[in-house]
Amino acid sequence: QLQLVESGGGLVQPGGSLRLSCAASGFTLAYSEIGWFRQAPGKEREGVSCAISSTGNTYYADSVKGRFTISRDNAKNTVYLQLNNLKPEDTAIYYCALHRYSSRCSLHPIDYVHWGQGTQVTVSS
Repeated sequence: QLQLVESGGGLVQPGGSLRLSCAASGFTLAYSEIGWFRQAPGKEREGVSCAISSTGNTYYADSVKGRFTISRDNAKNTVYLQLNNLKPEDTAIYYCALHRYSSRCSLHPIDYVHWGQGTQVTVSS
């Protein structure tokens, strides 16, 4: 059964860092594309980052460029999102999701077919 499980969220002070993990099971990550999204209370879900495994191309929302980094370890079937220099406005539930096509990447939730349950990130002093 296809499954995505996020972990690594928590409470961090402004300027701090976290590393989120998205563990995949039930399919081969090496042939799939994963995106990261977030949703703050009262706001729509927004795309944060995605990457194309075959080319190594990465994409980021303008709000996180230079602070967040997406990476993957196919041997562990896991995708990571490194969050640095966190700001209070980064507070949200973070989700990973499987793109409906391989070798495709987008920051639009509609392009993704399977979602994890999310992990909470709270940035506060």
